[in-house]
Amino acid sequence: MALLIKKSCINCDMCEPECPNQAITMGAEIYEINPNLCTECVGHYDQPTCMKVCPIDNTIIHDPEHKESNEQLWDKFVLIHHADKL
Repeated sequence: MALLIKKSCINCDMCEPECPNQAITMGAEIYEINPNLCTECVGHYDQPTCMKVCPIDNTIIHDPEHKESNEQLWDKFVLIHHADKL
C-alpha cells in the first residue's frame, strides 16, 4: 500500500529528501506522495523513512485508496530501480 500525507503536514521538508524512490514532491499546499513510485521503502529500508523522520505524529499514513501487498511493493521496487536489467 502506498503512503499518504495528510493535511496536518507542516511542510517541514524532512520527508522529501529521505524518499529513495523520489515519490514525494511539493503539491499545491502540502507535500504529496506519488502512489506509483511509493514502495513504503520496500527494497531499501525496514520501514518507511518518511514516516520515521516526520515530526508530526500520524501525518503520513497508509493510503486506503492504494492497497498493495509486500510482494506487489517489491515488484514495484524492481520495476522502478531495475527495469533496465529485466
